Amino acid sequence: MIAHGKDIKIFAGNSNRALAEAICQQLGTQLGQAESGSFSDGENFVSIYETVRGSDVFVVQSTCSPVNDNLMELLIMIDAFRRASAGRITAVMPYFGYARQDRKTKPRDPISAKLVANLITRAGADRVLTMDLHASQIQGFFDIPVDNLLGSPIFTHHFKDRFAGQEESTVVVSPDVGSVARARAFAQKLGLPLAIVDKRRQKANSSEVMNIIGDVQGKQVILFDDMVDTAGSLCGAAQALVEIGGATDVYACASHGVLSGPAYERIEQSYIKELIFLDTIPPQENSSEKIKYLSVAGIFADAIERIYQEVSVSKLFN
Repeated sequence: MIAHGKDIKIFAGNSNRALAEAICQQLGTQLGQAESGSFSDGENFVSIYETVRGSDVFVVQSTCSPVNDNLMELLIMIDAFRRASAGRITAVMPYFGYARQDRKTKPRDPISAKLVANLITRAGADRVLTMDLHASQIQGFFDIPVDNLLGSPIFTHHFKDRFAGQEESTVVVSPDVGSVARARAFAQKLGLPLAIVDKRRQKANSSEVMNIIGDVQGKQVILFDDMVDTAGSLCGAAQALVEIGGATDVYACASHGVLSGPAYERIEQSYIKELIFLDTIPPQENSSEKIKYLSVAGIFADAIERIYQEVSVSKLFN
């Protein structure tokens, strides 16, 4: 519970208000009074209904779908707080949109993640607090401090309880070569072996599974990734693990459930027994029964309190 120093104020956009309220409940404070919406022509507007002069302001807004509306809403809110003389403004972005466009993959490609970083900085943010960036180097795109929290400890606690005593028959699996470092660290925390699904991506949002590296025969596996968009890669990896590798049960987890296009249909028809996300992106209505969510309110509340009290946040990265 925060009870000293300059006052703290937490505001929320429209993208993930439930998470913002849960964070406030953890901190023992109330969500700030503000309104955000759009005019009939689609322009976004923001109205702040309380003073923020000299306050330590935290704006909770995931830039998930509709990505551009939520991003613009965040920028306008930051600008409003800056013009209202807020002492410090922290953009709390549980999910950072445009993170997959972090480099040029072919000639004349934009680096949209850098552009978004510039927009947030120029709008007036003093700090960014986010979770599981798709590419950790995005922290370097900002000229302000960035705290990139890890969601893996939440999954670690969940699966340690779930598979206690079953360590010999459980394997952590990286769905592709690019996620190996992330999956290896997760497997080490659980004390489990690691396997890898080797695949060749033919075009955006589609992939062809080629081979299984590691022994998953007769074992239950945990697919671990940072985000699931159309679910093609994840469901393809699950299929390969069962049909090629001989795995018995497939569980999966990822920090961000983007779930666009045919994602729900693919998940329902896949070999995945249970898919767990963090609530960095709010759950959609009529979701699949296979999908479960774990809350990140506690870890974000802890990070916000540490930033406010000017103490180290590094403990949360372990």
